[in-house]
Amino acid sequence: MGVNDTHNLDGVGVWGGGLTGGLVAGIAMGLVLHFGGNQIELLGGLAAEPGTAVGVGWVIHLMVSIVFGLLFAAIASREAVQESVENFSDYLILGLVFGAVIGLFAGGVLFPLAMARADVATLPLPFLPIPGLAAELFGALLFGIGHLVYGLVLGAVFATVNGITPSGVREHVPVR
Repeated sequence: MGVNDTHNLDGVGVWGGGLTGGLVAGIAMGLVLHFGGNQIELLGGLAAEPGTAVGVGWVIHLMVSIVFGLLFAAIASREAVQESVENFSDYLILGLVFGAVIGLFAGGVLFPLAMARADVATLPLPFLPIPGLAAELFGALLFGIGHLVYGLVLGAVFATVNGITPSGVREHVPVR
């Protein structure tokens, strides 16, 4: 551990950080996906009637975000990981890596399974003013950026809930 960076995670901080971090990160990512290209509506469209797709998409997205937040908490609290994580920046990096991995998992496994379950061969991309491959590439890029935002926010919230703050904050605000 670095100077002034000592921390001990407890059960409340770990699971509270995972739950809170998953929810806040899910909202941040959801906003990127919703306003960047209506991808939340696509997610909801795989499970609901067209008129309810946005609301259902948000509910599904936030539920999955919380589950992944708890998974992050389980991983981040492992002794082997704690030996490598020393400060707030390390939690941001851990979150980014986690976001990238779950983005690959979600895009390569979860989304295709949901599409197969809904009997959808390709996703319609009517929300984009560009056609074909360009729309698909834009959708994939937005999906990737959304997962990196998720990981970054998740790492920051998890660290903060556990009393681990950026070094600049420690200079101006007393922390435990």
